Amino acid sequence: MDKLASLEAFEKVAELGGFAAAARELGLSRSRVNRMVISLEDELGSNLLNRTTRRVTLTPVGEAFLTRVRQILRDVREAENLVRETSADAQGELRINAPMSFGTRHLSPAIARFMLAYPQVEVQVLLDDRFLDPVSEGFDITVRVGELQDSPTLIEQTICEVRRRLYAAPSYLEAAPELTSIHDLSRHSCLHYGSLPGGHTWVLNEKSDDWQRVRVTGKLCCNNAEVLRDAAAQGLGIALLPDFIAEPAVCRGHLIPVLPAVRARPIHLTLVYPPGRHMPAKTSAFIRFMYAEFDQPL
Repeated sequence: MDKLASLEAFEKVAELGGFAAAARELGLSRSRVNRMVISLEDELGSNLLNRTTRRVTLTPVGEAFLTRVRQILRDVREAENLVRETSADAQGELRINAPMSFGTRHLSPAIARFMLAYPQVEVQVLLDDRFLDPVSEGFDITVRVGELQDSPTLIEQTICEVRRRLYAAPSYLEAAPELTSIHDLSRHSCLHYGSLPGGHTWVLNEKSDDWQRVRVTGKLCCNNAEVLRDAAAQGLGIALLPDFIAEPAVCRGHLIPVLPAVRARPIHLTLVYPPGRHMPAKTSAFIRFMYAEFDQPL
């Protein structure tokens, strides 16, 4: 007896309430479906179904057995789909949303390498510093750099940590008030990220496990870190920046770290996408690629 086929026959008879309907659904003869269920009952030594001339109903034992059978068949089908998707070539259009600064500096060359590795995938990238919901906007995956979100409707996978520090131009620090601790920041011009919740507040750590919320003020807020970097490089104030964004200005001597021992609350490079039992091969390929590409903190 094919045990799996018999379990499927039993599930279908229970679902449709009869052998004839189950046989039509399975593409088998009524007598074949009947023999499969009888063989299953004989092997178990228990009646799973009550049979009358009009309909078929489950016995108490059959009801309990059906619950486990459905879970077993669900697991088998998911395992089969996993194998099919893993072995399938990644192909089709992959729509990606990502923030502007990370997109131009890091994602751009990475996307080119991804497309060389997966030539059957057509990539469409939209760079936008606003968070765009992948479900309503029709994206396969959204790349984010920021604090982790606890969304009940989306899956968020952390790729790596993004390091941030305080930066300012040497010319600003020469003319500005003394700066020896995070408490002195209240007397300085601070350029802050405008789209963060409570963007005027920086969460900083001057000592181990001693996070403090520091209220800052300044003449510029913006939802793009490159704008803040350039303003800081012109001597307009202190900016809290990801290291990868500050790096070009640091290399040219336009910015230097401020209070080097101070740490900012970690943010992360994450991938956000809608939940679903069966992920397309193109999406799973991109997720694996991002893990390999960004395996070190930024």
